[in-house]
Amino acid sequence: MIIKLKEGERLDDLQRNGYQIIQDPARFCFGMDAVLLSGFARVKDGSTVLDMGTGTGIIPILLEARTGAAHLTGLEIQPDSADMARRSVALNHLEEKIDICVGDIKEAGTLFKAASFDVVTCNPPYMIGQHGLTNPDAPKAIARHEILCTLEDVISQAAKVLKPGGNFYMVHRPFRLAEIMTLLVKYRLEPKRMQLVYPFVDKEPNMVLLEANRGGKSRLTVEKPLIIYEKPGVYTREIYDIYGY
Repeated sequence: MIIKLKEGERLDDLQRNGYQIIQDPARFCFGMDAVLLSGFARVKDGSTVLDMGTGTGIIPILLEARTGAAHLTGLEIQPDSADMARRSVALNHLEEKIDICVGDIKEAGTLFKAASFDVVTCNPPYMIGQHGLTNPDAPKAIARHEILCTLEDVISQAAKVLKPGGNFYMVHRPFRLAEIMTLLVKYRLEPKRMQLVYPFVDKEPNMVLLEANRGGKSRLTVEKPLIIYEKPGVYTREIYDIYGY
């Protein structure tokens, strides 16, 4: 099958299994947060995985490359992004392992059977509301701001589609950590692991990686900090390992 690129699109090498991904810089390109989430998530062999707000499919493709998941599904509300994701899946000959569905995170609990996934992942919009946005319908705005879904939408729907004992993985911003923990507990997703991500060792954290277990007992492990750069332009060994270099 010949996969054609549309105007403005490019092919990026994922450094995993020879996989590539189609992206359009004018719309939205995946960032380090998606890569870190794929490295943080623990997916057992034979698991079924749902990635909510999958964008161009980066997390399902990376998880397929590094885990023994039986099947992965990406849910994306923007048809153009979902189309890129589908073509990337076909480009990497992963049609039997990865499905891309067009749909709303807020409706995940009706789009999929209740308690049907072992793992749910999400790299959601970080920013609250539309303050200061000149074009809230733009793909980049939708990816970064809670325009089409809220944090509570993400967590409540993840709880619906997760099997009892299943795990939810999310990357977010530390400034919303209290809200995140409150919502996880509200929907009986018990926080189990947390890792703060720092750009440099002497800077404040700018990301947090979280694992929560549906119906789990209360016990949270805080993992050692993850530092991105040794110095400007030079990743730490941990980051190179996650990227697969």
